[in-house]
Amino acid sequence: MKKYEGLFILNTTGREDGVKEVVDKITADINAAGGRVETVQKMDKRPFSRVANKKNASGFYVNVLFEVNPSAVAPLRNKFSLNEEIFRVTFTVAPEVPVPVPAPVAAPAK
Repeated sequence: MKKYEGLFILNTTGREDGVKEVVDKITADINAAGGRVETVQKMDKRPFSRVANKKNASGFYVNVLFEVNPSAVAPLRNKFSLNEEIFRVTFTVAPEVPVPVPAPVAAPAK
């Protein structure tokens, strides 16, 4: 399994209270694909710098860190692109966090 980071922009036009339900559906879909969600970071509603249409001038951003087999990424991307509650989705490979190696201890002087 490989770690991925998914940035979801939710379409919350007209319903600000439905964000938790959409995030729950996203995590359930990732789990159903054989993945495991590590963290979910809700980043608040932000306006778009370039507005494609006047109906969607802003979106609720959610960052999800998860592990899944690489073969399941494309089907997940397709499933999320068909969901009307998700405006945009981007997957990137999560950077590996280096494990700190302790410094060697010098031998005591005699």
